[in-house]
Amino acid sequence: MAGGGELRGSPPVGLASLPAQFPDKAIKGISMDLALLTGVEVVYAIASLFLISVGLAIVFGMMGVINFAHGEFLMLGGFAFILAVRAGVNFWVAMFVVAPLCVAIIGVIIERLIIRHLYGRIVETILATWGLSLLLIGLASAVFGYYQLGVRPPFGVVHIGAYQTGVYTFFVIGVAVVLGLGLYFLLRHTPFGLIARGTMQSAPMAAALGVNVKHVYSITFGIGAAVSGLAGAVFAPLTGVLPISGLTYIAKAFITVILGGALPLTGAALSSALLGTVSQITTFLSTSVFGEVMLLVTAIVLLRVLPSGITGRFFKRGI
Repeated sequence: MAGGGELRGSPPVGLASLPAQFPDKAIKGISMDLALLTGVEVVYAIASLFLISVGLAIVFGMMGVINFAHGEFLMLGGFAFILAVRAGVNFWVAMFVVAPLCVAIIGVIIERLIIRHLYGRIVETILATWGLSLLLIGLASAVFGYYQLGVRPPFGVVHIGAYQTGVYTFFVIGVAVVLGLGLYFLLRHTPFGLIARGTMQSAPMAAALGVNVKHVYSITFGIGAAVSGLAGAVFAPLTGVLPISGLTYIAKAFITVILGGALPLTGAALSSALLGTVSQITTFLSTSVFGEVMLLVTAIVLLRVLPSGITGRFFKRGI
């Protein structure tokens, strides 16, 4: 995943090559610049993990559905965004309207045709969504071709002392923050959020009170798909899109969601913060490969200690 790996800025002069007479203030300035850049990259890694996992967290945490086609929802969002931009649609309309709406419609159709008949049947759901994942990859390959599509990211670069990073990095962070707050408001302060949370806690009780549980599940799955489509569109200018792009997201998304526990938003946010920080700091100290390995090792160790996830152990109430 672009941006979640090695630092995207490099000093004009390496610290090891600085002459002995180099002013101490300059050395301290470069060190401070590097610390600031590292901090930005850590926050970016956290935001990236949250964006790619929150759609899955909503579907899994609120519906108990293990969606192995989640990565393909991100892929479809990326394709919808890029094709819309190439068709002349405004960049931001394509990102924030076209991509989420297209994937939401696809998600609702999939929920009604496939997922709805498999609630409570975990093994069948896993097999069905895995098959759906392979189907979507095959269809995308046949329709779009097996080559990368992309668009140029907007904005330019911002200088942090002797280093530089893309302004789009801060945009991704901003999208993650706004999306998290928007979902919190939706689930906490709207009638639908109240009904959805009640259905999540006890679907039979909600049905007894007159709630159309299937309708709630359909909307919830559509929201999760829309969020995934938005995430795919946000990352498309950085990574481009291939029919197999979803495979680069799915492992991290599942690790983040499982470690987060039952609460979709709180769990995704806390897990993203922990794993993103560990991964990026390890990347800074070594390489991006070790960063990915440390992310996985951290998740395995914590799941051994906290088998019900972070929210299952420490945050049993909330969203």
